[in-house]
Amino acid sequence: MPELSALELLLSVARLGSLGRAAREHGISQPAAGSRIRYLERLVGLSLIERSPLGSQLTPEGAVVADWARDVIRAAAALDTGVTALRAERNSRLRIAASMTIAEYLVPSWLVELRSRQPHVAVSLQVANSAMVAQLVLDGEVDVGFIEGPRLPEGLTSRTVGVDELLVVVQPGHPWAKRRRPLPAEQLVSTSLVHREPGSGTRYTLEAVLAEYGSLAPPLFELSSTASIKSAVEAGAGPAVLSSLAVAEDLEAHRLVGIPVEGVDLRRTLRLVWPTGRQLTGAVRDVIAVACAVELAPSGQSSGPHPQTTPQPVEPTP
Repeated sequence: MPELSALELLLSVARLGSLGRAAREHGISQPAAGSRIRYLERLVGLSLIERSPLGSQLTPEGAVVADWARDVIRAAAALDTGVTALRAERNSRLRIAASMTIAEYLVPSWLVELRSRQPHVAVSLQVANSAMVAQLVLDGEVDVGFIEGPRLPEGLTSRTVGVDELLVVVQPGHPWAKRRRPLPAEQLVSTSLVHREPGSGTRYTLEAVLAEYGSLAPPLFELSSTASIKSAVEAGAGPAVLSSLAVAEDLEAHRLVGIPVEGVDLRRTLRLVWPTGRQLTGAVRDVIAVACAVELAPSGQSSGPHPQTTPQPVEPTP
């Protein structure tokens, strides 16, 4: 198949009646234009242009090829216009999914900053547990996702946006609130807790961290929101393990008491994820830049600017 540039040059010769004027219109030298036409003639196996001291005109075969070329050029222009429109539509929206903790305590401020960078982008947010967020990203239902936990699902590329710490919390009247020493990990494992549902990043992290001490005791309750878990703990249902982001105000107001656990690191990585190999739009790159600009200290407080604040280059997580 001839290249579009060669067909466009042929049409210019037909319209202008001169190879030299056609060359100038395309911003190339006349020898380069002549070479391009000769290549086209060799490709189709026909003589397309007749040259004379008065100019250049198409041969009868060249006129037929030119008629066909017009249809090809119009189709290519329609394709280009359509692709440009699709790209503009894609770049005008951003679909995000986030785990409940990240959605409630971090995403709102990121969206405010993103709005200042991309005021014309329409953003939609779905809230789900980490396992569901990862699946939404893999299925193409959303453009990017925010998940918690120690494991990156296969098929996703990630950037770390912070480190959160899980805390064991009880109501002030619970016996653990009066402890003077950290809680042994074995006791935490053997105690029934108020849990998030299976698939949540909080629950998965807790199970992974405490796996060496045995399986977790059967849950007291399985609740699907942080707010409901905090209410249950405050009402005296029993202990729970929650994000430090979620309980900071409750600890300060003495509605809950944090219990340290002996010899256990309950920190977890918060990640922004997208499908491996997918080309990133401007809006996606901006949300990566915004989310990675500040990394959280284990206490849940800002630790200042992240040393790598831009998404260039974006590399897959090993």
